[in-house]
Amino acid sequence: MLAAMPAISLTLVIGQYAQAWHLSTRGKTLTETVSRWREYGDGVVPLPHPSPRNNIWLKKNPWFESELLSELKARVHQAVRRKR
Repeated sequence: MLAAMPAISLTLVIGQYAQAWHLSTRGKTLTETVSRWREYGDGVVPLPHPSPRNNIWLKKNPWFESELLSELKARVHQAVRRKR
């Protein structure tokens, strides 16, 4: 299905199962994969699943909010602007 949509400029790979399916290289854990988000280039961002159960993970990994989320917002904004 993704091959039929060549104009996709940003892919959010959410959760460890999606990361296992979509990423050819990833860390041993979800945390390791997400923390290496810069290595996947501008078009792919690995993310934890947005579940309330992940609040503990978010507290243990403050870099997610301080570093990755601001960059993610910018990339989403840029992807949306390209579509107009």
